[in-house]
Amino acid sequence: QVHLVDSGGGLVQAGGSLRLSCTASGRTISSYTMGWFRQLPRKEREFVAASSWSGDSTNYADSVKGRFTISRDNAKNTVYLQMSTLKPEDTAVYFCAARPGRITVDDRTWNYWGQGTQVTVSS
Repeated sequence: QVHLVDSGGGLVQAGGSLRLSCTASGRTISSYTMGWFRQLPRKEREFVAASSWSGDSTNYADSVKGRFTISRDNAKNTVYLQMSTLKPEDTAVYFCAARPGRITVDDRTWNYWGQGTQVTVSS
């Protein structure tokens, strides 16, 4: 099992920034694709961003392109999501996730999940 712990959420005003972190234990993340998903209030979980094991291949949801950046530090077994120019519609519970295969936007295909961290953006 790969155990993921995500953190860094909080309350921020619109236009502000936050950095989320996800640290893995049990296995190294060096051979895993890592990603971030979010669940908006009263909505289904949706894809946000993902990174291949080396970080040389990334993918972003259209709603966050140009504002969010995913990065990873395999030596620290940690993946990050830098969020800038935050909007009220970004308010959600954010989850980190891992899978042994390639990047996919379908949350049903990801194997391991963090507990989730709340991000609230006020107007």
